Amino acid sequence: MNKELQSIIRNIENVNSGEPWFGRPVFALLEEVDESIAFIKPNDNSHSCIELLYHMITWAEFALKRIEKDDINDMSVFEKLDWREIDPKIHGWQEGLKQFKEIHSSIIRLLKEKGDDDKFLEEIVDYRNYKFRFMLNGLIQHNIYHAGQVAYVAKMVK
Repeated sequence: MNKELQSIIRNIENVNSGEPWFGRPVFALLEEVDESIAFIKPNDNSHSCIELLYHMITWAEFALKRIEKDDINDMSVFEKLDWREIDPKIHGWQEGLKQFKEIHSSIIRLLKEKGDDDKFLEEIVDYRNYKFRFMLNGLIQHNIYHAGQVAYVAKMVK
């Protein structure tokens, strides 16, 4: 039986769109950001909300591609995208939010297809030296951490 995998799936869903213990879910926090402030940095040493969102997209997509066993998008693809240069003509807030949600929807769908046991969680993630269990729990933590930053930055620049 895949009790642990089911628990991880529930945690991803709850953190992103449910009723998490820490407050408003990640998707709700991101939806509250007005696109007019998404590109503003609180100071020269900070990230804007849009930079944080696309950083979150990068590592969610990394997780998705690892679950898919994608051998085309190797580690270098994601390292180049991490903290990428944001171009307002290409990177919009609503488009990024939609992409972030779609990636997580795909992750959930693939995890639900993994079968009746937790063996998948014991597999080593390609390009990394850790197991899928660690990566998926890390994705949850990453989303919470950066959603908190987005909420804080949005309040600072408003």
